[in-house]
Amino acid sequence: MFTTTTKINIPKILSDILVSLQELGARPILVGGCVRDYFLNKEVKDFDIEIFDFNSLEEIEKSLKKFGNVKLVGKSFGVLTLKVDGYDFDFALPRIEKKVGNSHTDFEVITNSNLSFEEAAIRRDFTINAIGYDYFKDEFIDPFNGIDDLKNKILKHINEKTFVEDSLRVYRAVQFAARFEFNLDEKTKKLCKKIVLSDELLYLPKERVYEEFKKLFLKSSKPSIGFELLHELGILKYFPELEVLIGCEQDPIYHPEGDVWIHTLMCLDELVEIIEEKKVTNEYKKLCLFYAILCHDLGKPFCTKEINGKITSYKHESLGIKPTISLLSRLTNEKKFVDIVCSLVKNHLAPFQLYLAESSLKAIKRLSLKVNIEDLCLVCLADCLGRDIENKDKCFEATNWLLAQAKELDIENKAIVPLILGRDLIALGFKPSKKFKEILEFAFDLQLDFHLSKEEIINKIMLKY
Repeated sequence: MFTTTTKINIPKILSDILVSLQELGARPILVGGCVRDYFLNKEVKDFDIEIFDFNSLEEIEKSLKKFGNVKLVGKSFGVLTLKVDGYDFDFALPRIEKKVGNSHTDFEVITNSNLSFEEAAIRRDFTINAIGYDYFKDEFIDPFNGIDDLKNKILKHINEKTFVEDSLRVYRAVQFAARFEFNLDEKTKKLCKKIVLSDELLYLPKERVYEEFKKLFLKSSKPSIGFELLHELGILKYFPELEVLIGCEQDPIYHPEGDVWIHTLMCLDELVEIIEEKKVTNEYKKLCLFYAILCHDLGKPFCTKEINGKITSYKHESLGIKPTISLLSRLTNEKKFVDIVCSLVKNHLAPFQLYLAESSLKAIKRLSLKVNIEDLCLVCLADCLGRDIENKDKCFEATNWLLAQAKELDIENKAIVPLILGRDLIALGFKPSKKFKEILEFAFDLQLDFHLSKEEIINKIMLKY
């Protein structure tokens, strides 16, 4: 058992809650990520509290209601949630779990507040997530030496029997290793490979896998660590669109770093820095960018060939749409998300193409109809920086140029809006008909190609129609 004289800095509201629970006769113990992150000096907003020596969930719920709106999210295994003052609190009774089927819901759960901390913690995944903290004794409870593993930056499973019962833990190992830059213990690695070989991962709901990828992308300084582990553990067999990137050659002049897999991982790490530098805070936007970079070269294995001693991948951006949809379909059902990622994949070369061709404003306006230009520039920048070329300054030239042009037109984050709408035609005396579509397209083409004002477009319409 590891002890310290310095209390974990918990919010005042939680201190009051713990006192209230103690007054009931319960023994509340902080456990899981909030204790782990204390040692890693990370900000904590989510707190898990396991309540020992008190069996009445109803009395606990009554006590918690003094502090805010309490929700019961797992009556069969006793979990109460409370959101207050910007913090998320989960309160649970100690329990043991037994797998009784293939589904993630196929667990027999038995709550028992008289379990010892060690007996309750054995169901957890990794030693670093099984450290408890007794606030009143100011004492850490560490039955599996998780504190030492934190110090040594090792990710280690607790119990072989319980670990293999939830195959999601393989993905959790991947995202934890990437987030904290920890090494996976050799025995744990062997166990993960065993789970992968058993095909247990096939039974995981896509929503659960998506959540682990989300943490990998949003909480890692180097997502590449996680993807290298996906490769090492054999998980890429479930994502063949990614697996075929390994060994897919690229022209060494433009990609001296190696194959498409290496390039993709370098791009992911570059995107982390770009997002931080550009102060992108919207999670949805960040995930769109990460998946776009992950998928941006999925088309290369379908078209890479050597022509006159030069390796080419013509049309890989459009050929990448089908594998992108295939990959994302195993992670999410959200069509809008898939459409956004596909638009970024399909157009990821456009900033350089337009820049080198010194394209006119009409090309940029038409591009805004296909993709968010600001997001596209971030993807393009990560793509360019994610390689071992010497002069990386040129990476900024094309994206800065395109973004400046788009901002001038006020279309960096939205598609250009038609100046002439159906109601304008009615105001001009036209009656609604099939001809409307033709006239509106004619008006929009004038706007895009000739940068005409609304009045000038109206004049052209009246002359023609």
